[in-house]
Amino acid sequence: MKRFFSLTLALALILGLTACGGKENDASPLYSTSHVEAMAKAGAFSEELEELDADTAFALYKLADYGLAREDLTDCAVLRSAGATCEEGAVLVFTGADKAETAQGALKDYVQSQIEANTDYRPAEIPKLEEALVDRRGETLLLAVANDLDAVKKTVG
Repeated sequence: MKRFFSLTLALALILGLTACGGKENDASPLYSTSHVEAMAKAGAFSEELEELDADTAFALYKLADYGLAREDLTDCAVLRSAGATCEEGAVLVFTGADKAETAQGALKDYVQSQIEANTDYRPAEIPKLEEALVDRRGETLLLAVANDLDAVKKTVG
């Protein structure tokens, strides 16, 4: 009887730990468009960045090339360098997690194209691009190419 009770208790503990592990990923808060301004205020960028509207962001990141429609992008906040650096911060909000996952591939390709375009033109910017943060939480997507990536991580949690 003690053996049966011990096995039952062990099984319950294992199931409990497994259930907690799954909830941790689900509990990650979504990115908010307010995170972009917060990154700027935290000093993540080495210069003042310009704001882009959703239509411009959709075209810049070539989201249509990945099968996304403009209507799939429901909200965004984008700050981007006017040309002195490759720095930018963006939060894109999509109609669903599947659309955000597709856009994540587009943003990774965008960063890679920035690396290729700037290798000879602005070689000092390449480390920032190589360390770019492209992360998805649910239907939200974060892009950060920053002078101080630690400030970005502290800001977005």
